[in-house]
Amino acid sequence: MMREPFRIGVDLGGTKTEAIAMGPMGETLARRRAPTPAHDYAAVLATIGGLVLELEREIGGRGSVGVGTPGVISPRTGLVKNSNTTGLNGKPLDKDLEALLGRPVRLENDANCFALSEAVDGAGAGARSVFGVILGTGVGGGIVVDGKVLQGVNKVAGEWGHTPLPWMTPGEFPGRLCYCGHHGCVETFLAGPALAFDYGQRSGAEASGEEIAARAAAGEAAARHALEIYRDRLSRALAGIVNLLDPDVIVLGGGVSNIDFIYEGLRDLVEKQAFSDAIDTRILRNVHGDSGGVRGAAWLWGGPDREGAVPIDPRSPRICGSD
Repeated sequence: MMREPFRIGVDLGGTKTEAIAMGPMGETLARRRAPTPAHDYAAVLATIGGLVLELEREIGGRGSVGVGTPGVISPRTGLVKNSNTTGLNGKPLDKDLEALLGRPVRLENDANCFALSEAVDGAGAGARSVFGVILGTGVGGGIVVDGKVLQGVNKVAGEWGHTPLPWMTPGEFPGRLCYCGHHGCVETFLAGPALAFDYGQRSGAEASGEEIAARAAAGEAAARHALEIYRDRLSRALAGIVNLLDPDVIVLGGGVSNIDFIYEGLRDLVEKQAFSDAIDTRILRNVHGDSGGVRGAAWLWGGPDREGAVPIDPRSPRICGSD
């Protein structure tokens, strides 16, 4: 029987759902994964519930539960909005999970969970303000200040992927149409598919981000040029974050963040674009990799339990972030 308190985090992805049980200091006790039945809401609930119960049976005990999900709960309707797993939109996901599991559930946007994970015990540990960046199939962001997720009154804080790319060149303007209905969103320039599209336009070939990076390392000019353009656009987008939020640390995550090339000289490029004579912002690769989201979901019930800390209580009021 597990005697110490433990946290369960669930990362609800478009293709897979992962759950992790963490001990008081963030140590992994158990982990489970299952395919996400993205088009069947009832099956999504059953999948999450099943993973939680499997972890609890293995460990022996009852943990707190935090869930990272695409989209957010609308403060106005209490229903999921802005999820690219469209079967969740319009559903009371948090309330349904609470009813299923028989306890409070803390639910947060997956990018916010990533940012929280990196702020608690990742690349941004010890920093007062952290901006977490997701560069993957889409582009997302999360803001953590003093160990707490900054949600915003509309719960859209950090959604820099749906702001315009700063200082577009004539060749970039007005930008491609984004699924949100606007042209020129950061996501249309910096998501993984955008990098692949840009490379294809220049080379006439198809390749993933990983393949583009390998071709650039092998000396292919078109691949290197595509990455140089990508890095320039990324620097402009991050300079906009510096100008608006001025965080201590920016942590990059998502598949594109694994490309070494984009870090070469990136901070200098951001410094040239930002409205400052110099910047002290650290721009770092993430520490926890694909586990960032699921760990952040677990940390929604508070940070590491150090000496004198109050143990987590699954019945306590809803907050978002590390205690």
